[in-house]
Amino acid sequence: MDDKILRQHLVKLLSANEAHAGWKQALTGLPAKLRGVRPEGAPHSVWDLVDHMRIAQWDILEFSRSAKHVSPDWPSGYWPASGKTPSDREWKSCLRQFDADAAAMQKLIANPKTDLTAKLPHGTGQTILREALLLADHNAYHIGQVILVRRLLGNWPKS
Repeated sequence: MDDKILRQHLVKLLSANEAHAGWKQALTGLPAKLRGVRPEGAPHSVWDLVDHMRIAQWDILEFSRSAKHVSPDWPSGYWPASGKTPSDREWKSCLRQFDADAAAMQKLIANPKTDLTAKLPHGTGQTILREALLLADHNAYHIGQVILVRRLLGNWPKS
């Protein structure tokens, strides 16, 4: 298989909205007052999910890049404070970091010097390919949850 094609497909998997909505589409039109609201019976707000995605993506990226990276405690280190509504500054900072880390992971994958299938020396069998697929799967799952929360809040565009 052509390595270049695999890299292109992985980058597209992490950046395109093909099989489902992307994170930007899932957040478009969300009023600030609804960011931290948990619908009745739902365990998470949009903020909970978005900040969780940011933390997990950062962790996967840094694990992929550095043997010195220390992951947060599980599960407490991967979720924002319970019931919190973010300030505009916190919200914007979260989205900027998410976008920057997504771009950094895509750059790592696209770099022909990155061996996608070599085991990471500091891992337990993980590869960059595995981390990229894990990240795509994790983000897709939680983007779906963001859309569901917005629907439960009556804030998803009718189609």
